[in-house]
Amino acid sequence: MKLKVLFFGDIVGKIGRKAVAKILPELKKKYKPDLILANAENLAHGVGLTAKTIDEMKEAGIDYFTSGNHIYKKEAGEEVLNLVNGTVIRPANYPPGAPGAGAKIIELGVKKILMVNLIGRVFMSEDFDCPFRKFDEIYEKYKKENPVIIVDFHAEATSEKVAMGHYLNGRVAALLGTHTHVPTADQQILSKGTAYISDVGMVGAYDSVIGVDKKNVLDMFLTQMPLRHEMVEEGKVQVNSVLIEIDAKEKKAKKIERIDRIIEI
Repeated sequence: MKLKVLFFGDIVGKIGRKAVAKILPELKKKYKPDLILANAENLAHGVGLTAKTIDEMKEAGIDYFTSGNHIYKKEAGEEVLNLVNGTVIRPANYPPGAPGAGAKIIELGVKKILMVNLIGRVFMSEDFDCPFRKFDEIYEKYKKENPVIIVDFHAEATSEKVAMGHYLNGRVAALLGTHTHVPTADQQILSKGTAYISDVGMVGAYDSVIGVDKKNVLDMFLTQMPLRHEMVEEGKVQVNSVLIEIDAKEKKAKKIERIDRIIEI
């Protein structure tokens, strides 16, 4: 049984949301994914998310969402995470007591998919628990259900992502890196059947610095002043995503393909 999963990199602000709504009908028609996922931590003006922005993306066609270190930047983030039968998870290796869940079982007919969100520690300012050991805990908890496992590893350092890929190789169907908003070209199927990529990229303004107005960011670097990030509202948008084809019986990936577009909003 084949399972096709389409995963969007970090959706950044209103322009990113508009781009998803515009391009998703075309991608669904062409690739016919069974499940559509996205990282949502930058949905609301580039930092955090709200119930409204999640509903907007669900209406556009995204089924479930992962997140990252900005998940609690808006008060609504905690509310969205605590919804019964919610569609958003947060990194599982936040310390105990953090609102929300870091893993979720998704049922597609007779197929069970375990969506897991982890966050890296290298070059991150927060003090997270170990993502490697946290995955081991989750794996043991859900092992009897024998699900197809898809992991979003939201991390800064490529080395940490590559290491995690090797650590999970053979135990998960896909390890998809997010966070940097910069797409990498290292998509591959690892030796034991795990689809891997260091960073999927983003859905955000093309003529920008990782989705943020470039003038604003340049001023910040030149003056070292803590300037507010301003978001680009119109123009070209880079849409970065990957399509993973998984053998649902073997729980192994057979193919990972970058799907990148530049569209006008």
